[in-house]
Amino acid sequence: MLGRLLSLVLGLAVVAFVAYWTLNHLAGADRPDPEGRSQPKAVLDRTREATHRIEQDAEKRIRETERKMDEAR
Repeated sequence: MLGRLLSLVLGLAVVAFVAYWTLNHLAGADRPDPEGRSQPKAVLDRTREATHRIEQDAEKRIRETERKMDEAR
């Protein structure tokens, strides 16, 4: 029973460390921001910019599809 509990605690510690490392290293936290913003704000701004680009691309594809459908009629 004690072995299982110890295994569970060590497993949770490993998962917590991996989550901590992922959030701090893969989310862009190690890149300095050229505009001097705080890291969380810089990550949020980059996410907003990427979202905006994705939305623009989707709108462009919708317009192209509508234009092609109108031409096909």
